Amino acid sequence: MLTSSKIRSTLLFLLFFSNSFISFAENPVRSKHGMVVTANDLATEVGVQILKKGGNAIDASVAIGFALAVSYPSAGNIGGGGFMVIHLDDGKNTTIDFRETAPLAAHEKMFLDSLGNFIPALSQDGWTSSGVPGTVAGLIYALEKYGTMKLKDVIQPAIDLAEKGFALSYKNSETSGSSFVELSKIESTKKIFTKDGKKLEEGDLLIQKDLANTLRLIRDGERVAFYEGEIAKKFVEESRRHGGLFTLNDLKDYRAIERKPIEGTYRGYKIISMPPPSSGGICLIEALNALENFSFKKEEWGSSRYIHTLVEVMKRIYADRAEHMGDADFYPVPVEELISKSYGKQIHNEITEEATPSEKIKALILHQLREHEETTHYSVADQFGNAVATTYTLNGGYGNRIVVEGLGFLLNNEMDDFSSKPGVPNQYGLVGSVANSIQPKKRMLSSMTPTIILKDDKPFMVIGTPGGSTIITSVLQTILNVLDFNMNIYDAIAAPKIHHQWLPDEIDFEKFSLSDDVQKNLLARGHKLGKEKSLGRMEGIILDHRTNTFYGATDPRGYGKAEGW
Repeated sequence: MLTSSKIRSTLLFLLFFSNSFISFAENPVRSKHGMVVTANDLATEVGVQILKKGGNAIDASVAIGFALAVSYPSAGNIGGGGFMVIHLDDGKNTTIDFRETAPLAAHEKMFLDSLGNFIPALSQDGWTSSGVPGTVAGLIYALEKYGTMKLKDVIQPAIDLAEKGFALSYKNSETSGSSFVELSKIESTKKIFTKDGKKLEEGDLLIQKDLANTLRLIRDGERVAFYEGEIAKKFVEESRRHGGLFTLNDLKDYRAIERKPIEGTYRGYKIISMPPPSSGGICLIEALNALENFSFKKEEWGSSRYIHTLVEVMKRIYADRAEHMGDADFYPVPVEELISKSYGKQIHNEITEEATPSEKIKALILHQLREHEETTHYSVADQFGNAVATTYTLNGGYGNRIVVEGLGFLLNNEMDDFSSKPGVPNQYGLVGSVANSIQPKKRMLSSMTPTIILKDDKPFMVIGTPGGSTIITSVLQTILNVLDFNMNIYDAIAAPKIHHQWLPDEIDFEKFSLSDDVQKNLLARGHKLGKEKSLGRMEGIILDHRTNTFYGATDPRGYGKAEGW
């Protein structure tokens, strides 16, 4: 028998399904030979064209990575870094870590004043906020080891986009407009991302000649051009002029690292995700291991019991993130213990019908960490059995807003992702420890969670999202929507989500995610409600091997595109 609470929740759920902003009436994009889903229509089209020419998912992913640096400048980049998770047609699973590194001159107290006070501007703005870029090294490594095409062929579409220009979409003009004041403060940036000092409008042609030339130098000189040649020399010269820390040795020494993925299982599916210095894979599998001990009926989606359980698990994985996670090359992250089924069972056993206050969940460290939300993810699957999930970023929107004079690319402000000062709160409330302290050549902790799910050892789902601290919880809920509630990829992505990150001790939520009755029930259990906000901009693929069909969906919260062939 339906209670009044269940009836009201069901009615709200149906209302959400028909809402014009996120319409569940829309079906995923279908195709037979491959699928590309990115946050930008031009980049998606570049990836599809590579697949049509016979390239594999890795070729397409590299082409997309370079294209987004031109067509999606707020997050796409060659001046930042990220992570790539790969499943190959021969069954191999691997990852490529091209996260930025701290310069050789970096040190633990570099963002503190003489009294030991944290100075946020140093870690968020200006040249000192930038880590050594890893994107170019990572994309080229992936192509050379696992691709089938030449760099000149996959990078040329990006060169053409930069050289000839493209009409700004509403999304690009809106994003640049919202950052107009910051973009106008730096002359090298103002020349590109404003129109004679005025805001760029939808339909304006964005031409990036310097970036086109930089991409040509990479095309012809490959990795050496960016890290040792003409680009590197100009980059270091500009760094010195503006008080930055970069040296030629910083660039020459940078390497993308191929790492063993974090692997787990959930209800018979195999989960492949990113290891440290990303916290995403560990936290995702830790959460799934705990949730595997619970059972939910389809009708319980969005219920107070379901939300309560999610939140209690989320609190504990973020407490572990704070205490234990950082660059495993510098700190002994207890990976095996955190992703063990026994630890998942332990978390399950701790959860009662009442909310556990975050202060009572063990967390020994009080270092604070900020992580921005302006990142981008793309998913690719090909006809040969390869799949790639890539998430990369500049950290903040347009990074630190600095375009390197003469080179045309934006710099990251990833140094802000290190833990710089104990006890200093920030707007996101994420916490970190000595595990994520600043050290030369160290990679800062991330929440990026590019993930591939296998069924019978074949790609079943490719998923990821931007969103800073909310990435992990957004990916988690999308996976649960598919595996536990049998949603298609579009519905799973579009469904409203919630978020809890241990500190602050409150539930953030999307519009339509919590009915009045559910909110009251959660409050009665002892939970606190936080902000209503948008959570995630997923790009996902599901593969049905019975019918040889690819299903792709881009998040309706954004302006991306899913396209197959």
